[in-house]
Amino acid sequence: MASPHDIAAAAQALREGSLVAFPTETVYGLGADATNDQAVARVYAAKGRPSFNPLIVHVPGAEAAFALGKFSAEAKALAQAFWPGPLSLVVPRAEDCPVSLLASSGLESIAIRVPSHPVALEFLAAAGRPVVAPSANPSGKISPTTADHVRRHLKDKVAIVLDGGRCKVGVESTVVSFLEDGPKLLRHGGVPRAEIEKCLGHPIAHESHSARPHAPGQLLSHYAPHAELRLNADAPREGETYLGFGPLHAHGPWTLSPTGDLVEAAANLFRLLHEIDATGIPRIAVAPIPHHGLGEAINDRLLRAAAPRDTA
Repeated sequence: MASPHDIAAAAQALREGSLVAFPTETVYGLGADATNDQAVARVYAAKGRPSFNPLIVHVPGAEAAFALGKFSAEAKALAQAFWPGPLSLVVPRAEDCPVSLLASSGLESIAIRVPSHPVALEFLAAAGRPVVAPSANPSGKISPTTADHVRRHLKDKVAIVLDGGRCKVGVESTVVSFLEDGPKLLRHGGVPRAEIEKCLGHPIAHESHSARPHAPGQLLSHYAPHAELRLNADAPREGETYLGFGPLHAHGPWTLSPTGDLVEAAANLFRLLHEIDATGIPRIAVAPIPHHGLGEAINDRLLRAAAPRDTA
């Protein structure tokens, strides 16, 4: 079992940008500093995740969660009833939310959880910042419920694995959203739907797939800026702002990565799209991105952002 020394070392490694695996009551999580764009990008790279699914942010208590998002009365009721525990709540991001936009997949919502495993709570408190933590396994593989599972599958991609024994719940958290369209069950998990509905005092809708997903387990949405995107552009045309990459970064101040680093590009993607869009520029030309590793996910997101929009 992880010692206080192990937990302190893991917290320090996480603050320095490394990945740390830790136990929760559901499965082992692959943790990264949620406020560090590049650390979040390393999570996707380590998992071989095919696209930028929203990630669940883990915090040591409800007050820390309330500082990150806007919780309705019903969302707070579920938090008070089931936290710490296997329930994730999706709420609008707070205006000053420090969590990376990459963790939210560019959306204006955030998924948050307070796990109940004692090692997880000690680690999160020691880290002193929100932690993204999808399951600590390669994408598509069986979720890990022991420290050995993590070591076997992720090997040296993780700086430290905190051993907390076998996970008691063994399935991922239930996910419930509280957004403009009211409470919805986005994913079945460790808290039964009936218990959630009993707490709220009314039934809730179930949405397993969505054009605008806000949690893992749903189809991905696209982040659609107001500006039109032109992809695989070697240079900007008249009236376009250029978003560069690698050697093609000298056409303006915006670049995903001047050195052609895909991890850096993934870390910068949503932030730069938001920043450029905020200038009111009508058209953005984007440099070609290699279609391997994280480049596949970056290109997937850019294709969705560039897709024709229904203006009817």
